[in-house]
Amino acid sequence: MEFKKPRGTRDFLFEDLEERKYVENTIRKTVENYGFKEIKTPIFEDLELFTTRSGEGIKEELYHFQDKGKRDLALRPEMTASVARLYNNNLQREAKPLKMYYFGSCFRYERPQAGRYRQFWQFGIEVIGGTPIYNEAEIIAMANEVLQKLNIQNYEVAIGHLGIIKGVLNHLDVDAQKQTEIIASIDKEDYEHLKEIMEDLKIDMKNQQIINDIINVNGTRKDLDKIKPELEEIPEAYEAVLELDSILEIIEAYNFTDYTVKLSIARGLDYYTGLVFEVYVPDLGAEKQITGGGTYNLMGLFDSEEVESTGFAFGFDRIMEAYHKQNIQIPEDNTKRVLIVPIKPDFKKEAIQIAQQLRGADIITDIDLKGKKLKKNLSYANTHNINNVVMLGDKEITDNTATLKNMKTGNQVTIPQDELIELILKDDDTQ
Repeated sequence: MEFKKPRGTRDFLFEDLEERKYVENTIRKTVENYGFKEIKTPIFEDLELFTTRSGEGIKEELYHFQDKGKRDLALRPEMTASVARLYNNNLQREAKPLKMYYFGSCFRYERPQAGRYRQFWQFGIEVIGGTPIYNEAEIIAMANEVLQKLNIQNYEVAIGHLGIIKGVLNHLDVDAQKQTEIIASIDKEDYEHLKEIMEDLKIDMKNQQIINDIINVNGTRKDLDKIKPELEEIPEAYEAVLELDSILEIIEAYNFTDYTVKLSIARGLDYYTGLVFEVYVPDLGAEKQITGGGTYNLMGLFDSEEVESTGFAFGFDRIMEAYHKQNIQIPEDNTKRVLIVPIKPDFKKEAIQIAQQLRGADIITDIDLKGKKLKKNLSYANTHNINNVVMLGDKEITDNTATLKNMKTGNQVTIPQDELIELILKDDDTQ
């Protein structure tokens, strides 16, 4: 019987993983340079963790099940809720801010399509506590630096602030349910529905115009000045505009100015309270968003203290799609790799001993234990990016030497075995 991978999943082969590991490690190094530390959470959680946040309707999108103890569990569809649960269980008393990152696979039961899979990966960042405007500026600058280091081309960073539109709606005494509906219509760019809702709520034309002026801001930081005058009599919204202006000023201190102020960003989730941002790669078409996030008070859903948090998650698979669309090549891997070829079967023990010495010096070492012809071994080395081949023949075994062939330069030299490590670790061009 032939088994195939489940629908919506993928197998990753050697070259795929080499590319993915490069991207993962580049992101890791960048965020760690900003003082973030890694956490891990379980791949499945109590089902209620996700329904508490998103409602019972989310069950349709989840892989959920009962275990042998009749407990209702679910594979995580994202990781923010798990981070909030981890904080509630373990970190409430820790000094703030808490700067953490995570990387792992998530699962959603939805129709697979280009850029969407049932198993996918997220690389996320969370800052819990601290001074929000500095947290917000830092993570946006950091996200931009990650994309620069990954050499992603033609991406767009859009920044907004939900406190502005929510300030106006609170001023108009719009209830929470209707606010969620309004924000959802803005997020979907369904402006006809937005107009219908405002008319049903009997919002006057002056305030309808204010709302439209807010969501039409799509430009530079200076465009905020255009809406400040009409918000001066709405303190909550006005303060949010000033806060966004301050955040953008701090972002520019990171030498990042190539962003767009876009106040129609709503993120589609009603737990965001302030700054929101999204990053797009237009080359990806309909699935162009590769990351998004903002500031929220999610902790309150889990009976823990209210603490402001800021976070975002890279859609890791979307980044890889961008790599392929833009034909981005990862840098040449110059890691030292060695293949040891015992010319005769009797020399395998000596080959193993030499291999162990090389591995002890952190040199990646393989051995031909099958007994292939030398030509096939050299071809294998070329195919698998092995830059040195060590050959052991009769003379080498007798003289306690080894013949070292550099696959990049083609140079070949016979040397004492105890000099192998030093020569292999030299730059290729010097061998």
